[in-house]
Amino acid sequence: MADDLKSRLAARWSLQGYKALVTGGTAGIGKGIVDELAALGASVYTCARSSSSLADRLKEWKDAGLDVAGSICDVSSRPQRLELMKSVSDHFAGNLDILVNNVGLSVEKPMLEQTEDDYNIVFSTNLESGYHLSQLAHPMLKLSKNASIIFVSSIAGYHPIAHPTTLYGMTKGAMHQLTKSLAYQWAKDMIRVNCVAPGGIETEATRERINALLVQDPTFFSRHVPLARQGKPEEVGAPVAFLCMPCSSYCTGHIFVVDGGTVINGLFQRS
Repeated sequence: MADDLKSRLAARWSLQGYKALVTGGTAGIGKGIVDELAALGASVYTCARSSSSLADRLKEWKDAGLDVAGSICDVSSRPQRLELMKSVSDHFAGNLDILVNNVGLSVEKPMLEQTEDDYNIVFSTNLESGYHLSQLAHPMLKLSKNASIIFVSSIAGYHPIAHPTTLYGMTKGAMHQLTKSLAYQWAKDMIRVNCVAPGGIETEATRERINALLVQDPTFFSRHVPLARQGKPEEVGAPVAFLCMPCSSYCTGHIFVVDGGTVINGLFQRS
Protein backbone atom coordinates (compact mmCIF):
# COMPACT_ATOMS: atom_id res chain seq x y z
CA MET A 1 0.00 0.00 0.00
CA ALA A 2 2.83 2.40 0.84
CA ASP A 3 4.44 1.72 -2.53
CA ASP A 4 1.12 2.34 -4.31
CA LEU A 5 0.73 5.67 -2.51
CA LYS A 6 4.26 6.72 -3.41
CA SER A 7 3.65 5.75 -7.01
CA ARG A 8 0.42 7.75 -7.20
CA LEU A 9 2.03 10.78 -5.60
CA ALA A 10 5.04 10.56 -7.90
CA ALA A 11 2.74 10.51 -10.94
CA ARG A 12 0.85 13.57 -9.71
CA TRP A 13 4.10 15.52 -9.33
CA SER A 14 5.52 14.58 -12.72
CA LEU A 15 5.23 15.71 -16.34
CA GLN A 16 6.48 12.43 -17.77
CA GLY A 17 4.94 11.91 -21.20
CA TYR A 18 3.57 15.44 -21.49
CA LYS A 19 4.17 17.49 -24.63
CA ALA A 20 4.65 21.23 -24.25
CA LEU A 21 5.15 24.36 -26.34
CA VAL A 22 6.94 27.27 -24.64
CA THR A 23 7.35 30.46 -26.63
CA GLY A 24 10.57 32.41 -26.22
CA GLY A 25 12.32 29.65 -24.34
CA THR A 26 16.01 30.33 -24.95
CA ALA A 27 16.64 33.08 -22.40
CA GLY A 28 15.44 34.55 -19.13
CA ILE A 29 12.14 33.37 -17.70
CA GLY A 30 11.41 31.30 -20.80
CA LYS A 31 14.56 29.26 -20.38
CA GLY A 32 13.74 28.75 -16.70
CA ILE A 33 10.36 27.36 -17.74
CA VAL A 34 11.79 25.04 -20.41
CA ASP A 35 14.42 23.76 -17.96
CA GLU A 36 11.77 22.99 -15.34
CA LEU A 37 9.26 21.29 -17.63
CA ALA A 38 11.88 19.18 -19.39
CA ALA A 39 13.57 18.15 -16.13
CA LEU A 40 10.18 16.93 -14.87
CA GLY A 41 9.83 14.65 -17.89
CA ALA A 42 8.02 16.74 -20.51
CA SER A 43 9.00 16.80 -24.17
CA VAL A 44 9.29 20.50 -24.95
CA TYR A 45 9.16 22.50 -28.18
CA THR A 46 10.29 26.12 -28.05
CA CYS A 47 10.95 29.01 -30.38
CA ALA A 48 13.19 32.06 -30.61
CA ARG A 49 13.93 34.87 -33.04
CA SER A 50 17.68 34.20 -33.05
CA SER A 51 18.95 31.08 -34.82
CA SER A 52 22.29 31.18 -33.00
CA SER A 53 20.77 31.39 -29.51
CA LEU A 54 18.32 28.62 -30.39
CA ALA A 55 21.09 26.34 -31.66
CA ASP A 56 23.20 26.98 -28.55
CA ARG A 57 20.33 26.22 -26.19
CA LEU A 58 19.23 23.10 -28.05
CA LYS A 59 22.76 21.73 -27.76
CA GLU A 60 22.84 22.60 -24.06
CA TRP A 61 19.55 20.80 -23.41
CA LYS A 62 20.61 17.78 -25.47
CA ASP A 63 23.88 17.54 -23.53
CA ALA A 64 21.84 17.63 -20.30
CA GLY A 65 19.71 14.72 -21.51
CA LEU A 66 16.55 16.82 -21.88
CA ASP A 67 14.04 16.34 -24.70
CA VAL A 68 13.80 19.82 -26.26
CA ALA A 69 13.32 20.80 -29.90
CA GLY A 70 12.62 24.16 -31.48
CA SER A 71 12.43 26.47 -34.46
CA ILE A 72 12.73 30.13 -35.38
CA CYS A 73 9.62 32.26 -34.89
CA ASP A 74 8.80 35.91 -34.31
CA VAL A 75 5.49 35.52 -32.51
CA SER A 76 4.45 39.08 -33.37
CA SER A 77 3.90 37.80 -36.93
CA ARG A 78 0.63 35.99 -37.63
CA PRO A 79 2.06 33.94 -40.56
CA GLN A 80 4.99 32.86 -38.39
CA ARG A 81 2.62 31.81 -35.60
CA LEU A 82 0.73 29.65 -38.08
CA GLU A 83 4.00 28.08 -39.23
CA LEU A 84 5.11 27.52 -35.63
CA MET A 85 1.95 25.63 -34.74
CA LYS A 86 2.27 23.50 -37.86
CA SER A 87 5.83 22.62 -36.81
CA VAL A 88 4.64 21.76 -33.30
CA SER A 89 1.83 19.58 -34.64
CA ASP A 90 4.23 17.76 -36.96
CA HIS A 91 6.81 17.30 -34.20
CA PHE A 92 4.31 15.90 -31.68
CA ALA A 93 2.14 14.04 -34.24
CA GLY A 94 -0.87 16.24 -33.53
CA ASN A 95 -0.63 16.01 -29.73
CA LEU A 96 -0.10 18.82 -27.23
CA ASP A 97 -0.73 18.97 -23.48
CA ILE A 98 0.79 22.29 -22.44
CA LEU A 99 1.00 25.74 -24.02
CA VAL A 100 3.07 28.39 -22.24
CA ASN A 101 2.64 31.86 -23.74
CA ASN A 102 5.82 33.38 -22.38
CA VAL A 103 7.08 35.90 -24.94
CA GLY A 104 6.89 39.56 -23.97
CA LEU A 105 8.58 42.90 -24.52
CA SER A 106 8.29 46.48 -23.33
CA VAL A 107 8.76 49.88 -24.97
CA GLU A 108 9.79 52.17 -22.14
CA LYS A 109 8.79 55.68 -23.17
CA PRO A 110 6.48 58.27 -21.65
CA MET A 111 3.01 57.84 -23.12
CA LEU A 112 3.13 61.07 -25.15
CA GLU A 113 6.26 59.79 -26.91
CA GLN A 114 4.84 56.38 -27.80
CA THR A 115 4.10 55.78 -31.48
CA GLU A 116 1.67 53.65 -33.42
CA ASP A 117 4.53 51.27 -34.20
CA ASP A 118 5.32 51.00 -30.47
CA TYR A 119 1.67 50.17 -29.75
CA ASN A 120 1.47 47.58 -32.51
CA ILE A 121 4.66 45.70 -31.63
CA VAL A 122 3.89 45.52 -27.89
CA PHE A 123 0.31 44.35 -28.41
CA SER A 124 1.12 41.88 -31.18
CA THR A 125 3.99 40.36 -29.19
CA ASN A 126 2.56 40.35 -25.68
CA LEU A 127 -1.17 39.84 -26.15
CA GLU A 128 -2.17 38.93 -29.70
CA SER A 129 0.43 36.16 -29.88
CA GLY A 130 -0.90 34.31 -26.84
CA TYR A 131 -4.51 34.89 -27.90
CA HIS A 132 -3.86 33.50 -31.40
CA LEU A 133 -1.62 30.62 -30.34
CA SER A 134 -4.26 29.54 -27.82
CA GLN A 135 -6.82 29.44 -30.63
CA LEU A 136 -4.47 27.45 -32.84
CA ALA A 137 -3.51 25.03 -30.06
CA HIS A 138 -7.08 24.39 -28.88
CA PRO A 139 -7.80 21.34 -31.09
CA MET A 140 -4.65 19.55 -29.90
CA LEU A 141 -5.13 20.59 -26.27
CA LYS A 142 -8.73 19.36 -26.34
CA LEU A 143 -7.55 15.92 -27.43
CA SER A 144 -5.26 15.77 -24.38
CA LYS A 145 -8.17 15.63 -21.88
CA ASN A 146 -5.73 17.00 -19.29
CA ALA A 147 -4.29 20.16 -20.83
CA SER A 148 -2.98 23.45 -19.50
CA ILE A 149 -2.43 26.90 -20.93
CA ILE A 150 -0.16 29.21 -18.95
CA PHE A 151 0.17 32.92 -19.68
CA VAL A 152 3.27 34.66 -18.33
CA SER A 153 2.15 38.10 -17.24
CA SER A 154 3.63 40.60 -14.77
CA ILE A 155 2.76 42.47 -11.62
CA ALA A 156 2.65 45.48 -13.98
CA GLY A 157 -0.77 44.10 -14.90
CA TYR A 158 -1.88 44.79 -11.31
CA HIS A 159 -0.22 48.10 -10.47
CA PRO A 160 1.58 50.83 -12.42
CA ILE A 161 5.31 50.69 -11.83
CA ALA A 162 7.95 53.40 -11.61
CA HIS A 163 9.40 53.36 -15.12
CA PRO A 164 7.16 54.25 -18.10
CA THR A 165 5.59 50.96 -19.18
CA THR A 166 2.03 52.00 -20.05
CA LEU A 167 1.72 49.71 -23.06
CA TYR A 168 3.35 46.78 -21.28
CA GLY A 169 1.04 47.09 -18.28
CA MET A 170 -2.03 47.36 -20.53
CA THR A 171 -1.19 44.08 -22.27
CA LYS A 172 -0.55 42.29 -18.99
CA GLY A 173 -3.80 43.50 -17.44
CA ALA A 174 -5.67 42.30 -20.52
CA MET A 175 -3.85 38.97 -20.23
CA HIS A 176 -5.30 38.48 -16.75
CA GLN A 177 -8.82 38.88 -18.12
CA LEU A 178 -8.03 36.59 -21.08
CA THR A 179 -6.84 33.94 -18.62
CA LYS A 180 -10.09 34.03 -16.66
CA SER A 181 -12.27 34.11 -19.76
CA LEU A 182 -10.57 31.11 -21.39
CA ALA A 183 -10.55 29.19 -18.10
CA TYR A 184 -14.33 29.56 -17.97
CA GLN A 185 -14.97 28.84 -21.66
CA TRP A 186 -12.63 25.89 -22.08
CA ALA A 187 -13.17 24.06 -18.79
CA LYS A 188 -15.67 21.85 -20.63
CA ASP A 189 -12.81 20.80 -22.93
CA MET A 190 -10.64 19.78 -19.94
CA ILE A 191 -8.25 22.65 -20.61
CA ARG A 192 -7.13 24.52 -17.51
CA VAL A 193 -5.94 28.10 -18.02
CA ASN A 194 -3.81 29.95 -15.48
CA CYS A 195 -1.43 32.88 -15.41
CA VAL A 196 1.87 33.46 -13.62
CA ALA A 197 2.66 37.11 -12.86
CA PRO A 198 6.34 37.66 -11.98
CA GLY A 199 7.77 40.67 -10.21
CA GLY A 200 11.40 41.71 -10.56
CA ILE A 201 13.26 38.74 -12.06
CA GLU A 202 16.98 38.87 -12.84
CA THR A 203 17.43 38.14 -16.56
CA GLU A 204 19.72 39.21 -19.36
CA ALA A 205 17.05 41.66 -20.52
CA THR A 206 16.62 43.38 -17.13
CA ARG A 207 20.16 43.24 -15.74
CA GLU A 208 21.42 46.56 -17.14
CA ARG A 209 18.37 48.53 -16.02
CA ILE A 210 18.33 46.95 -12.56
CA ASN A 211 22.05 47.56 -12.06
CA ALA A 212 21.55 51.23 -12.96
CA LEU A 213 18.64 51.42 -10.51
CA LEU A 214 20.73 49.91 -7.72
CA VAL A 215 23.50 52.46 -8.31
CA GLN A 216 20.94 55.20 -7.69
CA ASP A 217 19.17 53.39 -4.85
CA PRO A 218 21.11 50.47 -3.31
CA THR A 219 18.28 49.78 -0.83
CA PHE A 220 15.53 49.51 -3.47
CA PHE A 221 14.85 45.79 -3.08
CA SER A 222 15.21 45.76 0.69
CA ARG A 223 12.61 48.55 0.93
CA HIS A 224 10.11 47.49 -1.73
CA VAL A 225 10.28 43.67 -1.71
CA PRO A 226 9.54 41.83 1.56
CA LEU A 227 11.96 39.04 0.57
CA ALA A 228 14.49 41.82 -0.14
CA ARG A 229 15.87 40.54 -3.45
CA GLN A 230 15.19 39.88 -7.12
CA GLY A 231 13.73 36.60 -8.23
CA LYS A 232 15.40 34.04 -10.47
CA PRO A 233 14.02 32.52 -13.69
CA GLU A 234 13.76 29.08 -12.09
CA GLU A 235 11.54 30.60 -9.38
CA VAL A 236 9.04 31.36 -12.13
CA GLY A 237 9.60 28.05 -13.90
CA ALA A 238 8.64 26.08 -10.79
CA PRO A 239 5.10 27.49 -10.35
CA VAL A 240 4.53 27.21 -14.10
CA ALA A 241 5.42 23.52 -13.86
CA PHE A 242 3.17 23.08 -10.81
CA LEU A 243 0.21 24.55 -12.69
CA CYS A 244 0.79 22.06 -15.52
CA MET A 245 1.08 18.95 -13.34
CA PRO A 246 -1.78 16.63 -12.31
CA CYS A 247 -1.33 17.81 -8.71
CA SER A 248 -2.93 21.15 -9.69
CA SER A 249 -5.86 19.53 -11.49
CA TYR A 250 -8.47 21.60 -9.60
CA CYS A 251 -6.79 24.95 -10.28
CA THR A 252 -7.96 27.10 -13.18
CA GLY A 253 -8.52 30.80 -13.82
CA HIS A 254 -5.90 31.93 -11.31
CA ILE A 255 -3.31 34.70 -11.47
CA PHE A 256 -0.33 33.27 -9.54
CA VAL A 257 1.90 36.13 -8.37
CA VAL A 258 5.63 35.38 -8.07
CA ASP A 259 7.14 38.61 -6.78
CA GLY A 260 8.75 38.13 -3.37
CA GLY A 261 5.78 39.91 -1.80
CA THR A 262 6.03 43.13 -3.80
CA VAL A 263 2.29 43.62 -4.42
CA ILE A 264 1.44 43.11 -0.74
CA ASN A 265 4.01 45.67 0.39
CA GLY A 266 1.46 48.47 -0.02
CA LEU A 267 2.31 51.66 1.83
CA PHE A 268 4.63 49.89 4.21
CA GLN A 269 8.33 49.74 3.44
CA ARG A 270 10.92 47.69 5.23
CA SER A 271 13.27 49.80 7.31
